[in-house]
Amino acid sequence: MTRSERRISKIRRVLANRQLDLTVVMENVHDPHNVSAVLRTCDAVGVLRVELVYTTEKFPRIGRKASSSAAKWVERRKHQSISDCYRTLKSEGSRLYAAVLDESAPSLYDLDCAGRIAFVFGNEHRGASGEAVAEADGTFKIPMMGMIESLNISVACAVTLYEALRQRLQRPGEKIPEGELEEVIKQWARK
Repeated sequence: MTRSERRISKIRRVLANRQLDLTVVMENVHDPHNVSAVLRTCDAVGVLRVELVYTTEKFPRIGRKASSSAAKWVERRKHQSISDCYRTLKSEGSRLYAAVLDESAPSLYDLDCAGRIAFVFGNEHRGASGEAVAEADGTFKIPMMGMIESLNISVACAVTLYEALRQRLQRPGEKIPEGELEEVIKQWARK
């Protein structure tokens, strides 16, 4: 098998595992290392596209080295506001859950992560905005047992996405339709 054939084979395998119904919303996440780490986790779990809402911060410049080129393999869709983002995702059938630091919020481990779902993560210092929390279909917390009350956003995202993946290994999510798969393979082969 040639190098080119091996590459196409890997692209085909990776795309066959991409999940169209699982996404992440990043709201004003400004640290390029955090954004890169989120993109790497999204790629590892099989997220096809992330949603970006940058209203108070600029989207950071992401170095190829820092993201291990995950930015190349995970699509990014920009939105002008949380309302715009949520409207788009809800019109596509997604349920939206915002990560919060609230003891009364349901645990991540009690969420049903099957079907179309989007996890919302806010800024490193402020968390998800009041609007992002209020307009979401629900909230969730990651149980914490230590003295520190929160995880780094990239770690919180990784924990969340791997719980979703754990559930989806038992009940697979929506994949790229066979009719579209060949076209996406061609697009990726040009990257």
